[in-house]
Amino acid sequence: MINIRSVGVPGVILAIAASALHSPLVVSTCLSVLASICTYNAIPLVSEVFIKHGRFGKDLLKEDRPIIPESMGVVVGVVYFISMFLFIPVPFISWFNGVREEGLDFPHHKFAQFLGGLLALFSMLFLGFADDVLDIRWRVKIWFPLIASLPLLMVYAVTYGGTDVLIPLPLRGFFSDKILHLGIFYYGYMAALTIFATNAVNIVAGINGIEGGQTIIIAISLAINDMVQILTNPARRDAHMISLYFLLPFIGTTFGYLKHNWYPARAFGGDTFTYFAGMIFAVVGILGNFSKTVLLFMIPQIFNFVYSCPQLFHLVDCPRHRMPKINPKTSLIHPSTFDISKSKPLGKLIIQIFKTLGLTHITIDPETKRPLATNFTLINLVLVKFGPMSEAKTTLTVIIIQALSSCLAFTIRYLLVHLVYNREE
Repeated sequence: MINIRSVGVPGVILAIAASALHSPLVVSTCLSVLASICTYNAIPLVSEVFIKHGRFGKDLLKEDRPIIPESMGVVVGVVYFISMFLFIPVPFISWFNGVREEGLDFPHHKFAQFLGGLLALFSMLFLGFADDVLDIRWRVKIWFPLIASLPLLMVYAVTYGGTDVLIPLPLRGFFSDKILHLGIFYYGYMAALTIFATNAVNIVAGINGIEGGQTIIIAISLAINDMVQILTNPARRDAHMISLYFLLPFIGTTFGYLKHNWYPARAFGGDTFTYFAGMIFAVVGILGNFSKTVLLFMIPQIFNFVYSCPQLFHLVDCPRHRMPKINPKTSLIHPSTFDISKSKPLGKLIIQIFKTLGLTHITIDPETKRPLATNFTLINLVLVKFGPMSEAKTTLTVIIIQALSSCLAFTIRYLLVHLVYNREE
């Protein structure tokens, strides 16, 4: 028998959306709520299919190591694209029904932004799933975002085209003008942003709920920033509306996914989800032309990347999995470690500096008598500072750090910006 509630709620949402075609933001919000419901219901339906075809992993931080369906980022992506495809005609509805100002041309540049952003996201979703299936080497897959960003950079070139940056006040004494013309190097910066955003989300992972939790905080923060800009800066309204149109369905689908990924997880997003989520942030930053603001809301990810560099660049030993380890007796998770003796001389110096700064903890392996240092990740650092915790509490702690970082980002962006730029700029 059909559940009236399961049909009625989406029906009401669609009715509201249909009655508000004149307000694209209302339609986008309704579709986002519907996307959340669809994602939540779709994941259990396809989980067995994914497991049957080998797309599963073991939850290594559980004593019984249960089998969990993996690559659920595909479901998130599919529902997201369906939502966006349904939404695309809405901002242009006045051109389709003839109700538009006379002489006003169709905004091809805005339409191109939608298509370019979606093409970049689809490319990243596909490449992320390919990585989940084929387990591609880091030296190869790190370039995936660069490939996926090419359509986005082309759209930027034909819509904005600007490659100038405003020099911060403290640095203007070193330049003859307050504007710096970067030219092609600006496109290199945007390409680097896509590489960073996707991989930065990917390396803050390993415990239940952390991928969805961190991305939902970043996405909501960016959406709030968009709303503030729309209300206070009319000149930037269109750019931030585009950003909202991309962010709202992502927030909806991620909420639906997070309900299954939260402790104890019943679904893993895999690299498919983390790459897709990171590309969302790069897309809105580039299309909205506020990439520096995007980076402000990724302070924990920037810290984690810089903190991880000695391991990522193999100055010290870098285990394949740097996630925490569980103590079966207490069911608490502890920071994982690596063998210091395998480190290069520069790496050993970095370890000593990190130890002095309290960024790592050194112990002696009771069996081999070799010195061990905790892995250089944000999650392990949280466990070093706060001690062993349950997996759920660890995830919640990291998410709180992400939220506090967003508060700091808003403070910098709106209260301290005059220290870097003149208010009229």
